[in-house]
Amino acid sequence: MTECNQTLFPFEAHFSRQVVAQFEGSWLTTEGGSLLLRQADRKIDLLRRVAHRLEEMLAQRIYGLALGYEDLNDHEQPRQDPLLGVLAGKRDLSEPLAGKSTLNRLELTPAGSPAGERYNKIAYAPEAIDELLVTLFLESHRKVPQSIVLDLDATDTPLHGKQEARFFHGDYNHYCYLPLYIFCGDPLLCARLRPSNIDASAGSREEVERMVTQIRKAWPHTQIILRADSGFCREELMAWCEKHAVDYAFGFARNPRLRRKIAKEMRQAKKEQQRTGKPARVFSEFFYQTRKTWSQSRRVVAKAEQIPGKENPRYVGTSLSSSAWPAQELYERLYGARGEMENRIKEQLSLFSDRMSTESLRSNQLRLYFSSLAYVLVEALRRVGLAGTEGAELQVETIRLRLLKIAAQVRITARRIWIRYTKAYPGRTPLSRLGQHCAVEKPPQQNLVSLSHPPVNYVSTRPKS
Repeated sequence: MTECNQTLFPFEAHFSRQVVAQFEGSWLTTEGGSLLLRQADRKIDLLRRVAHRLEEMLAQRIYGLALGYEDLNDHEQPRQDPLLGVLAGKRDLSEPLAGKSTLNRLELTPAGSPAGERYNKIAYAPEAIDELLVTLFLESHRKVPQSIVLDLDATDTPLHGKQEARFFHGDYNHYCYLPLYIFCGDPLLCARLRPSNIDASAGSREEVERMVTQIRKAWPHTQIILRADSGFCREELMAWCEKHAVDYAFGFARNPRLRRKIAKEMRQAKKEQQRTGKPARVFSEFFYQTRKTWSQSRRVVAKAEQIPGKENPRYVGTSLSSSAWPAQELYERLYGARGEMENRIKEQLSLFSDRMSTESLRSNQLRLYFSSLAYVLVEALRRVGLAGTEGAELQVETIRLRLLKIAAQVRITARRIWIRYTKAYPGRTPLSRLGQHCAVEKPPQQNLVSLSHPPVNYVSTRPKS
């Protein structure tokens, strides 16, 4: 690397010692722990299966999100960092990584554009990325589980421009997108960007059908349970689940008919609350059918709860039997755990999944994919490298602060790249162990091309988007 020399320049003295500074030529980086992400990527073989002839640009973008560089403009300074060049797989580390304009090309090719257009150089296949997310989830299990719970939820992504498919949402009180997320515990299986002028469950049946088909090819005997709030308690989704032997536990919106069915239990809860002064719950269950929307009678678990000053009844519609899941256990142990998914969505925001500032829905979906892949990478680091330690429960933002954003000196010689950390770093032992733990190699998987790049002359037929 070309080293920069400059005359010494002094600062105010410290007692009898002079304070003198200089640019002495060694590269310093704030991303000293980022090599852990690289090890995690090698462990799950992520980036190789996502990109075709675009590995450097894609790696730069995804590693950048994981390290806190939320916008393309943020890459202008760190693109000179040789350690980020190592992450991106750049052979000549004396050359900078791609700038913001080059990175932006990843997002600019519209679907179906003619082959002769200037930006018709990069395309992506969403169906391949969707399949890869489920494949990575399957590979994260060492043995086939008896049952899995898929959490579905929708959230709002505020918009501040004139983006395609931008609509005002009355519940959120702003213009936004309404992305659909599907998790199974920590692993992310789906991140689908949608306009906000739709029902919260719109498209969920298609996404579930796609994932269940792929999961059952690998795990034909695993029980699959869907879990979601009342926004997903819809006839289309429940009927599909019943037809395809998929179980569900969906919140069910309150109404006067349901309240009358638990009148006795509400009186019991109120009496108990008045006696103890603490919130009181009484559980019950019954079969119920709506007058118009449901095609059949279904089991409903009810929580008759009295809290100080008001009633707080809740209902869950489910296909699970009372023998397998008694009412209280189903509500408190199964359905109650649904709230943990909100933390996973917050972690998406830590990886800037709300940066939806490009013009088209397709481009913004690609940005959501980038954030999702960055999450998969950090989650793999947490699952593989931090398993059995206190760090296994750390959030993405904390992992970034404690393990990735570490000052280090980078020195490049003919045969080695030296990364020198300060002796004062408090996590030196865990860091070295974590790097060794993540270094175990995994056999390469089949290449799933989801970003593609035509030959240099750009004459060949454009890849399907």
